[in-house]
Parts: sequence; C-alpha cells; structure tokens
Amino acid sequence: MRLSCKVAAALLCLGSLLLLYLLAGSAAAPPRPPPAPSAPARPAAPLARRQPRPSRSPPRRSPARGKLASARKPGDQKHSKEPSSLQCMHLAVVACGDRLEETLIMLKSAVLFSNRRLCFHIFSEDSLKPEFEKKLKEWPSSYTKKFQHNIYPITFSVGNAQEWKKLFKPCAAQRLFLPVILKDVDSLLYVDTDVLFLRPIDDIWHILKEFNSTQLAAMAPEHEIPKIGWYSRFARHPYYGTTGVNSGVMLMNLTRIRNTQFKNSMIPSGLTWEEMLYPLYQKYKNYITWGDQDLLNIIFYFNPECLYVFPCQWNYRPDHCMYGSNCKGAEEEGVSILHGNRGVYHDEKQPTFKALYEVIRDFPFEDNLFQSLYYPLQSKFLDTVHTLCGRIPQVFLKQIEKTMKKVYENRVIVYLGANHRY
Repeated sequence: MRLSCKVAAALLCLGSLLLLYLLAGSAAAPPRPPPAPSAPARPAAPLARRQPRPSRSPPRRSPARGKLASARKPGDQKHSKEPSSLQCMHLAVVACGDRLEETLIMLKSAVLFSNRRLCFHIFSEDSLKPEFEKKLKEWPSSYTKKFQHNIYPITFSVGNAQEWKKLFKPCAAQRLFLPVILKDVDSLLYVDTDVLFLRPIDDIWHILKEFNSTQLAAMAPEHEIPKIGWYSRFARHPYYGTTGVNSGVMLMNLTRIRNTQFKNSMIPSGLTWEEMLYPLYQKYKNYITWGDQDLLNIIFYFNPECLYVFPCQWNYRPDHCMYGSNCKGAEEEGVSILHGNRGVYHDEKQPTFKALYEVIRDFPFEDNLFQSLYYPLQSKFLDTVHTLCGRIPQVFLKQIEKTMKKVYENRVIVYLGANHRY
C-alpha cells in the first residue's frame, strides 16, 4: 500500500514537470504571423503577369450575335455591314416606246413577293423618265421602302448607237452593255418588260451560288423539244446547245463577265466582252433574226463552259403550253417567272397569260393577297379552259399560292413578335 502511494506520487510529479516544460516552450517560441487578410497585400507576380499562350486562347465572340470577332489593329475601320450595293438584289430592265405600263407591272410583281431589298436599274428613253419617277412615287411607303431605283439613258459604248437601238426591238440591245455601264455592280438579274414574278426574286438570286468557277451567266433553254424549237429548225448562225437559250430572263455575274477573255470566231486570241460585241454583230448581222438574243447564243456557243442553264419554270412562255404542256419543272413545282412574249398580255391568243397580267396590274397595294389577287385569278382562269394553257391552272397557281402563304406566315410571326409580352 505504501509502495502504490509512492508510485502515484512519482507519476504526479512527472506530469507536473512535463506540463511546466510545455508551458515554458510555448512561451519561448516566436509569435506566428497574422492571418493573410491583415498582412500587407503582395502581388502574386508569376501568375498575375503570365500571358496565355496564343494557341490555347479561346476565340473572342461578339456579344451581340455570338459569332467570331476578328482582331483589328488600332485605327482600323469596322466593317460590320456590307456596302448597300451588296445588300440588295439588283434587277435591270430596258423600257422604250410603249413599255411603261408593262415595266411597272413587272416591278410591282417583284416588290410584292420578294424578301430582301431590291435595287432597280431602269434603262429608258428620256421621255419616259419623268413618268417612271411619278408612278413609283405613287406607291405606298410600305412598298417603296423595299427598293431603291436608278434611271439611266440608253447608251451604247461601242459601234453605231442608232444601229444598236434598232436591233430586233427598240433598245433591246442595251442589255448587252450592262457589264460595261454598271461597273460597280457585281451581280444582276436582267428581265424583259413582259416578265412577271410569281415567287420571290430571292429564290432565283440563290442560283448565283450554284455557279461553278467558269460560269458567269444563266439562262433557260429556248425550247424543251428540239424538233419544234426555232433555233434547231431555222437558225443560220451558231447557237448554244440543241435548242438555243432565251435571254428574256438572264442572271449575270458582271464581275466575271468584265474579267473574262472570250473565245470567238474572229481572232485566235480571246476578247473582252466589250471588245467582242461590235465585231460579232458586224460578222453575223445578216444572219440573225432575234437580235441581241442571237448574239448571246453565238457567244455561248463558243464559250459553253461560261453558261449555267436553269430550268424552264424560271422563264415560262406560251410555247411551254400552247401546243401541250412540255415544261416538266413547271408541272412539278409551278411557274416561277412568267414571260409573256409575243404580246400575249394584250391580245386574246393566250388568255391565261393575260389573266395573270391583269390581276397583278389591278391588285391594290396593301390589300389582302388572297381576296384581291388569288381568288380573282382563279375566277378568271375558269374562262380560259378552252385553251391548252388554261387546262393546267395548277401550273400557274402553285408557286403564287405558296408565295402568298409565306407572306402571311411572315406577317403573323412579325405581329406575334411585336405583341409578345415577357
């Protein structure tokens, strides 16, 4: 018992000594530094100044659209928008004599259905210029804001102007000089005055993107069946393909035309477009019937790689139905562009064509398209069933119905968007 008490006393003494030692050690140790926030701020030099590697940096994105933003040097101009001449679709027409009304109805059909802004290039005699200005200003602002226009005098840069002016129809040869006159225009759609658009110009404008590296113009065949085509039966000069091409609707890349050396039958080397026109006319003027269209056929006969041929529904003429339907593209998709050549808008030979012209002519701007355009058209077509063209009304109505539906769908989307509350 006495031994156990001695052991316990000894252990107690050792614990006391150990506690004293630890307390003394803690008092002698240097004080610990204060926490980081109260210490003087020092920059983390190696990490803060370290630049990310160029190869690993993520691409900068535009905050507005989320697209890649290109780096610019100080002082560089910001090219956020295309020039106005590139933003619109360029449409050219040549009007002389009594073609004022036809031209205005053609332009009206273009504005009614197209989506993108249009740039009209109107070539006319001086006497018609004030009439064009007056009539276009009478259109409602909701439509005039969709286009801009320029009116040019009739000019020919080479050869005899009077000779060119009388070629085939008054002023028709002017279209041959468009690449020379419109030097600031890259691409262009030329149409005759007797053309009507039954769908947006945007759709034919997209064909420019289908051109390969050598193609610089697009036209439709003159006929679908060689044995009844005019060129294959009567032409006394070279022409493109098996049936020739019709120039009433012509899509052109003017930049390529200006920069190309064209093969020809006059000299071994190539000629520019402007250099070639007058010598070509002088060589073949006694053999051509359809004027500038014949010259275009000759040019593309020697340069077939330069031409894109689009289907007949983009240049639908009476020949495609007056002897029976022979344009399969129109049967499947409907007429896209109507070409009322041979004066069929103004006589009773092809009442289906005349009906379309009169309905678009009489349509009041901003009226209901279905009530004031589509239904009157259907009614007029009932009086044309005695003709072969009148027996296929769906060919004429398919695209225009589709286009009107899209117009209303777009209006509904705009209306809902404007009135939607978050």
